[in-house]
Amino acid sequence: MRRPVDYSLYLITDRHQCAARGLVSTVAAAVDGGVTAVQLRDPQAKGRELCELATALVELLTPYDVALFVDDRLDVALAAGCDGVHLGQDDLPVTAARALAGPDLVIGWSVTNLAEAAAAARLPEGCIDYLGVGPVFPTGSKADAAAPMGTTALAQVVVGSGLPCVAIGGIGPENLDSVLATGVEGVAVISAICSDRDPEAAARRLAGRIAGHASS
Repeated sequence: MRRPVDYSLYLITDRHQCAARGLVSTVAAAVDGGVTAVQLRDPQAKGRELCELATALVELLTPYDVALFVDDRLDVALAAGCDGVHLGQDDLPVTAARALAGPDLVIGWSVTNLAEAAAAARLPEGCIDYLGVGPVFPTGSKADAAAPMGTTALAQVVVGSGLPCVAIGGIGPENLDSVLATGVEGVAVISAICSDRDPEAAARRLAGRIAGHASS
């Protein structure tokens, strides 16, 4: 039975940026600051290590009612009892992932341009649950990131997709308002929290801005 997901402040982990304090400790601090969903992303980790990390995060996040997603690895998401998986354009096809996972696992899909967003809209109903849209701005957190799409294209995806959209890519305090103005369901951040000396305070500042926008 799936639980509702709050996508408003969606943290994506980075082992290198979290190295000084540890990934689990960084996530714990960020959640204390107001992070509402977490994606475990670690393309360098082997299956066993990733599953152990996912299991530790499930244990951490369950009392907070914060959803956990695993990037790319459907097998790990299922084995560790995570809320969902996030897939990219080159990963396991989302139709196959849904067939394997059944209806209860939340499936997110990355789209980087309007054509990919249109393809997502043509998928069978219930195949995917939300879109990760971007990069919106230039980002150094992902070496193979696509070209930045900007807020105009982001707004078009939000209007046309019919799905919750989580903006990603180069998002921080300096451009957060322009992203929220597009109508996204949430914002995904990496460096804005993981590289901060105080991830709890960084998350609290972002969460406060998001809450203020929602109430305005």
